[in-house]
Amino acid sequence: MNCALNMIPIKSQKDIEKMRAVNRLVALTHAEIEKHIAVDVTTKELDKVAHDFIIKHGARPNFYKYRGYPASSCISVNEVVIHGIPSYRTLADGDIVSVDLGAVLDGFHGDMARTYAVGSISNNAKSLIQVTKDCFYEGLKECRAGRRVGDISNAIQKHAEKFGYGVVRQFCGHGIGRRLHEDPAVANFGASGTGTLLKAGYCLAIEPMINEGSFNVTIDSDGWTVRTADGKLSAHYENVVLITNDEPEILTQYKGVKTYDKN
Repeated sequence: MNCALNMIPIKSQKDIEKMRAVNRLVALTHAEIEKHIAVDVTTKELDKVAHDFIIKHGARPNFYKYRGYPASSCISVNEVVIHGIPSYRTLADGDIVSVDLGAVLDGFHGDMARTYAVGSISNNAKSLIQVTKDCFYEGLKECRAGRRVGDISNAIQKHAEKFGYGVVRQFCGHGIGRRLHEDPAVANFGASGTGTLLKAGYCLAIEPMINEGSFNVTIDSDGWTVRTADGKLSAHYENVVLITNDEPEILTQYKGVKTYDKN
């Protein structure tokens, strides 16, 4: 989504526990999705896996009908950067597919994106996926109370551009909590020492969107599908991070987590 937001809530300890629960569920959903990514699977089938898993675990997909979006996840293949609408398109060997999905549970939102390989992918695609992931972790180093959002943005940009990649400007990360999109906006480019001062209790969805070529993008006539303007590949990597008075905590994790299966 774009970067026009409002105010910055600080999460209480009770809020944080709820944020942990929903974001771990979102991570579990990704773990389930990953099992189904294969040649000849349709993006619509992957969306159904995500939708059914979230519902089964007592939550609901927060992307569905959000600002009119027609599916429970965004599934973006190859040159599609973000907001790919699931369809009967089948995945092919060598594709890369970005899956962005979220859920709302007990009044709080989760959000997470990953780019997956389909079959055997090119070395260029492997490098793009790895660097995009590394961009997140470079940004994570700046997720400390007392630093600024621009420090995160600058770290992401510098790492991507070392490899000659384009950093998407038109879309950004965001705060998250009782709403899917809260302040502050977290761009993937910018100057260090600028922007919102980070405080303990902020939850940020940090999501590098990195293009193999130019940072320029286009939007399809459906109003959602964002593509690289030059037709080159794009990758996406997102986690929700809690700012603390010490090390930041990645909330979108699933190892050793209790699930919310009603059955």
